[in-house]
Amino acid sequence: MDRGSRDYGSILLGSASEGGFKQRVRIQTLLTSFLLIANLIGAILAIALSAVGIPEPSLFQSELWWVNYIAVPVYVAVAFVVGTVFGTVVVVRDLQWAIRDRPPTAKDARRAQRAPWRLVFIQGALWAAATVMFTIMYGVLDPNLIPKMFFVVGLSGIVVVAISYLLIEFALRPVAAEVISAGYRRRKRSGVRSRSIVSWMVGSAIPIIGILLVVFFGAFRDDTSKLDLFVGVTVLAVIALSTGLLLTVLTSISVTAPIRSVRTAMNRVQSGRISDVDLVVYDGTELGDLQVGFNSMVGGLRERERMRDLFGRHVGRDVAEAALAQDPELGGAERTVAVVFVDVIGSTTLAQGRSPSEVVEILNRFFAVIVAAVERGQGLVNKFEGDAVLAIFGAPLEIDDPAGAALMAARDIASGLAHEVPDISAGIGVSYGTVVAGNVGAIERFEYTVIGDPVNESARLSELAKRDPRRPLASGRAVDAAAGEATSWERQESTTLRGRSEETVVYAAL
Repeated sequence: MDRGSRDYGSILLGSASEGGFKQRVRIQTLLTSFLLIANLIGAILAIALSAVGIPEPSLFQSELWWVNYIAVPVYVAVAFVVGTVFGTVVVVRDLQWAIRDRPPTAKDARRAQRAPWRLVFIQGALWAAATVMFTIMYGVLDPNLIPKMFFVVGLSGIVVVAISYLLIEFALRPVAAEVISAGYRRRKRSGVRSRSIVSWMVGSAIPIIGILLVVFFGAFRDDTSKLDLFVGVTVLAVIALSTGLLLTVLTSISVTAPIRSVRTAMNRVQSGRISDVDLVVYDGTELGDLQVGFNSMVGGLRERERMRDLFGRHVGRDVAEAALAQDPELGGAERTVAVVFVDVIGSTTLAQGRSPSEVVEILNRFFAVIVAAVERGQGLVNKFEGDAVLAIFGAPLEIDDPAGAALMAARDIASGLAHEVPDISAGIGVSYGTVVAGNVGAIERFEYTVIGDPVNESARLSELAKRDPRRPLASGRAVDAAAGEATSWERQESTTLRGRSEETVVYAAL
């Protein structure tokens, strides 16, 4: 199913992205067709009732020929033209704002909200006029026809009005959606309960009352045969079944369409697709509140995902996942990790002769190479310290071979910088050992970090590595702890690094 068929709950109503003129043609075509169908149903109902359902007194009397063959057809033709063509043209004319693709004003919104009732009023007025006029015409010639005509035409008119309202409301969903999206929520004149009650009254209660009246008057008329009584009751029962079914179907469509759109959107949310599931709110009843509530929920989920992504970008996705999984607290725990420290060579020279924006652009490419290499090794870029980077392997996410992953990442960083960021050279140092990993700072503001001798050792190794930035340096402990990476490194020297008392066995990448 394409998106357009979901916007308003039916493919007949097109897509919310349609232009104003195309939408106007579609709405006017639907309104005209629906009103013709509703009035045709009413005409068939009136004929069936007057000719078969309540055959006596008969309409086919010789003195009634001019009413049957001239007055009735002329009025029906005029009513069809006025009720369909004129009514839809007047209503669509009030929707010029939608055709011109501009937001509705408060006056436009009121007119749009009254449009279904205006069309229904026109239909009701025409059928009410027909009820009065035909009752008088036939009653003047035969007073016995007065109750029959009043009941037949009146019942048919009520059915037409009920069907028309449901169909008109369906056709004007795109307009209702634009009005609601502009902030003009419709007063709940007809909620779900009201629609159901009206459908029951028109589709079932009134025909059943007709059956009772036929039986009542038949019992007191001497000229009413059992066959006439049986036929009348049967016709009214068939009408009750037919109109009841039709109105129930139309009411259920108006109820299930918004629910179905919410259900479809919920399935998309469950599959992780929350970027394009905003519903078009086109119902002014409780179902519209359901659509609005769903959109609010999705908006909250979208904002939560945005904040989660932003949080992960700032502190690292693994740290973010750990923080979201449990309440973060100050303090840490001892962990055995590998540490990679990358420090730019000649950062002062880099800034000379370049604008600040150029320096930032080069540094961003420099950091991008490092982040990509660290994430491939399942490490965490813990800090961007000006023009230096601290990366951790083994915390907060435990991995099988943190030393091997760190050594491989160091070689990848050196190779990547040489090819992708030739403007920058950097010293890269790798260390391995026990650190304290956790949250440091104050309860109001803290960050995840690692503290320990391996961090200091990796920083000092990066300084030593600046002699030949093509070859990262690593401590002997890191190389000894690596599972399969030791063959890519060779021993160079043993030295006491600045700020440390113990000697460090230094290895260089091949």
